[in-house]
Amino acid sequence: MIEFQHVKKIYGETAALKDLSLTIKSGSIFGFLGHNGAGKSTAIKSLVSIVQPTDGEIIIDGQSLKTHRVEIKRRIGYVPDTPDMFLQLTANEYWALIAAAFDLSEEQKRKQLNQLTDLFDMQDQRDNELDGFSHGMRQKAILIGALLSDPDIWVLDEPLQGLDPQAAYDLKELMKAHVVKGKTVIFSTHVLDTAQQLCDDLAILKKGELIYNGSVTQLLEKHPNESLEEIYLSMAGRNSENFGTILSEKRP
Repeated sequence: MIEFQHVKKIYGETAALKDLSLTIKSGSIFGFLGHNGAGKSTAIKSLVSIVQPTDGEIIIDGQSLKTHRVEIKRRIGYVPDTPDMFLQLTANEYWALIAAAFDLSEEQKRKQLNQLTDLFDMQDQRDNELDGFSHGMRQKAILIGALLSDPDIWVLDEPLQGLDPQAAYDLKELMKAHVVKGKTVIFSTHVLDTAQQLCDDLAILKKGELIYNGSVTQLLEKHPNESLEEIYLSMAGRNSENFGTILSEKRP
């Protein structure tokens, strides 16, 4: 179980997160939803120790991230919101770097790489530099690196962005299989159909504030005959009256 306890993050005079408190259950797929700048990536980067919260605590299975940072980081596989990193390395060199960071044996690395590169159709790209990859190919390379150590907790920031339909489908199936084993998947997305399809629970953020935290099923039951997209936009989207005013002002 993962707990955010009154987590705040302030950049200058801007509050990226305002007193975020929520619980993410083990054995579930948890989604972060929100517009650009809502605080999704800040929450995720706080969990994976890229960002240090201004205040509050993050607790993973009873351990504080502040005092057990190394142990917790070894349990997490992280995919950032952009795959443009380590571009000077070949895919094999990048994966070797990840394997070394997680102390994987050569046999563990070989077994995992064979499975993942076969699944994501990357076998013929292993000796090519990431710099020469398309966005989607880089995303696959970073995904393989994140899953290489078979971590308990997957933290995926916009993981489907740029993936081809087959790779996106395969990743979603991997996510479902991971939680069946009692593990945890946390991801952010702007694709609300995907969130409705995959998530057990979700958090909706708006300008750094938590405006909904709970199950997808309960949210849909409260709004019968509406899709998650319609519900989300009514909660976090643009005010419809303001939109009408903008449209009228644009008319000749």
